[in-house]
Amino acid sequence: MLSRSAKDTVCFTIVCFLALITSVFAECTREKLLAAANSYVVAFSAGKLDDLKLASSNFTYQENNKAADIKRGVLSQSHNISLNRSTADTIACASYTMVISLASGSNSKPYVTATQIRHPADGDTSTISSIDTIAATTGSLFFNAQKTLGYIQKENWGVIATAANRPSRELLRKVGDAYLDMWTDAKAADSIPWGADCERVEGSQYTKLCNNQLPRGGSSKRNGNRRYVIDEVMGSVDVLCSFDALGNMPDSHEIRVEDGEVKYVCPYDCGNLRASCNETDSCT
Repeated sequence: MLSRSAKDTVCFTIVCFLALITSVFAECTREKLLAAANSYVVAFSAGKLDDLKLASSNFTYQENNKAADIKRGVLSQSHNISLNRSTADTIACASYTMVISLASGSNSKPYVTATQIRHPADGDTSTISSIDTIAATTGSLFFNAQKTLGYIQKENWGVIATAANRPSRELLRKVGDAYLDMWTDAKAADSIPWGADCERVEGSQYTKLCNNQLPRGGSSKRNGNRRYVIDEVMGSVDVLCSFDALGNMPDSHEIRVEDGEVKYVCPYDCGNLRASCNETDSCT
């Protein structure tokens, strides 16, 4: 049997170990994730990377589903930001940021971008391990940043104050997947809990009732390479993917669920950001 001193040593070691685990994983908070997302917005506006705390090793940058040089991508130029919004996923230690910028000054191109930022698995939000961006601009599918801005500004993406009214992580993931599965699964559309006043903004195209004129299968190619940011507090799921059902297009869908029903489907930043780049490496 262990002596009293040995038992005390074991107990002390366990307590210290548990405290260490708690301190490490407690760092990935909503506030810190949103702060990191805001640093990205600042960098996007200025066209400078100085304030982004990128990992010194193994950092990855992807633009329109392809590995790219962050110094030559959409962050390499300043932008006139008209609207931005971010969500936080404390489980995945990641954030999602939508930005709408209009053409002005030295930047002659408008943009609608969807970006997922990820941090190390230990929850250290002071370091950014990856930035994954879908950047749509002139020539992209249904693109009109000014019209998109007008629609999105009218939407309410505030925090869902009452925890009991927030959708579960499981429901948000299910809804996000079901929406992208509609092009290959004839039953997927009927599995989605559509709200009576659901609105969809797909690029610059507005639809008042989301469940009208939906695809019901027909494609043999599943929309793949899905990456998720899920925020129950905002009732939001964003999915970056390759929209293979219609031809391997870089794509982002963000969906908002309120009181168990889909309220907004946002293709084009707030959702279906398809960067139609043809044979070029990016849309920038």
